[in-house]
Amino acid sequence: MPKYLSKLITIAFVFSLSACGLLPDKIDETANWSAARLYSEAKDELNTAGYDKAIEYYQKLESRYPFGTYAQQAQMDIAYAYYRQADQPQAIAAIERFIKLHPNHPNVDYMYYLRGLVYFNDRTSIFDFLTKEDSTERDPKSVRDAFDSFKVLAERFPDSSYTPDAIARMKYLVNSMAQYDVHVAEYYYRRGAYVAAANRAQAAIKEYPDAPAVEQAVFILMNSYGAMGQTQLHDDTARIFKLNYPNSLYPSGGPVKEKPWWKIW
Repeated sequence: MPKYLSKLITIAFVFSLSACGLLPDKIDETANWSAARLYSEAKDELNTAGYDKAIEYYQKLESRYPFGTYAQQAQMDIAYAYYRQADQPQAIAAIERFIKLHPNHPNVDYMYYLRGLVYFNDRTSIFDFLTKEDSTERDPKSVRDAFDSFKVLAERFPDSSYTPDAIARMKYLVNSMAQYDVHVAEYYYRRGAYVAAANRAQAAIKEYPDAPAVEQAVFILMNSYGAMGQTQLHDDTARIFKLNYPNSLYPSGGPVKEKPWWKIW
């Protein structure tokens, strides 16, 4: 390569680096916005599902005006935005932070309720709809977390406007937890692990005595005793089953479950 060409390339490279330093930084359109405008713009983005932009504005609001009422509301709205994005870790982190910073805030009951919703909705996804998977067959950690969150709300804020819905969801979640134990008991029974099946069925009956899933738990317990040759226990459980569930469908095969659309066999 000719010497003059090499020098020309070097000079051009150096100039390009220098020119980069001369370029102005990206202008922040929000630089002169007031707290009220930042909050208003963030709220508009939130209401139109612009969650990323809403979170960005809320974070700037909290950073620039940390001690105003807008900042506290921004912290709550950030948690809600993450919830709507189905970003459970970020939503929970934002909720826990708010509760820790503002334990006596007049709307802290909403944050306990939102925490329950975050865990509650973690149980479902688009794939459940496509496959028609029974969400009660999964690991119930999120179910328990949701139940515990709603329980805290109901105990600490019995007069909250969110408490009636929280209690209704708790009743649903109780049966989900019971149904999970029943799925496990049924799994053990199908594989001939009758002792394990009986133990898991007993656990469901003891822990969730009023849940609808207990009917199937008692039926599995009865059959497990029979499979183990425990005649007396089988007969006693059979009498209890017939007394409490005279119209049960389980002895004739159980309630019919719709097959997933993708399962053609």
